[in-house]
Amino acid sequence: MIYSDIHIWGDSLARGIVYSEERGRYAISSERCASKLGEALHCKVENHSSMGATVLDGLRGLERFTPIPGALCAVEFGGNDCDLDWPNVAAHPEEAVRAKVSLEDYQAGLIQFVQTIRQGEMHPLLVTPLPLHAQRYYQWVTRGLDADAVLKALGDVNHIYRWQERYTIVMRNVARKLNCELLDVRDVFLARRDYETLMCVDGIHPNDRGHQVLTEAVLDFARSKSQLPDSPWAQEANNAPSTAIPNIACVH
Repeated sequence: MIYSDIHIWGDSLARGIVYSEERGRYAISSERCASKLGEALHCKVENHSSMGATVLDGLRGLERFTPIPGALCAVEFGGNDCDLDWPNVAAHPEEAVRAKVSLEDYQAGLIQFVQTIRQGEMHPLLVTPLPLHAQRYYQWVTRGLDADAVLKALGDVNHIYRWQERYTIVMRNVARKLNCELLDVRDVFLARRDYETLMCVDGIHPNDRGHQVLTEAVLDFARSKSQLPDSPWAQEANNAPSTAIPNIACVH
């Protein structure tokens, strides 16, 4: 189905953030999905995402949003929800680590997001967080900290990955429980042999090539869901020569 409006709530992934090593700071990728989506789908796309946002931040923004019946609302959170207070972890390695947003609150937030979107006669789409690169992320967040103390608190570096994975599992369970559409971009990245080359030095943000892969996955998903006879994808199929090899846009 083609939507006239698409609204996106999420964090830096949905915002299109990359870390520029050349400039030594975060920046917006020229390949970010939200910028490409409107052109490709011929619809209005409004991005409400912000760097550092959690699902609770997103809900506060959703409260101020005037529903647009029939619009598609994509919800992408988890990367910041599962994040830790790293200076505190380094200072108190004996204490249990706690995320910014607990698994229970994260689950409740996603459920509230889906229910509120549906109450506004809109269509929810949950989007999983991308898998982080544990070693890079550990090296990134321990800059200027006692890295050994952080490692003591975690047990092992890959605990960071497993910790984040639990939030993705929660999102998948919410999608299943509420019969909500799910776009599993995490699986798209994990399926690639060149996954490491798609991530920035900080281990958590995709680089420009990573954003290209993300955009391709989103567009493939949108095209596969397109069912209207007058959609751009149907027109492409109708206008293609009979000898053309059909792309995913023509497969329903």
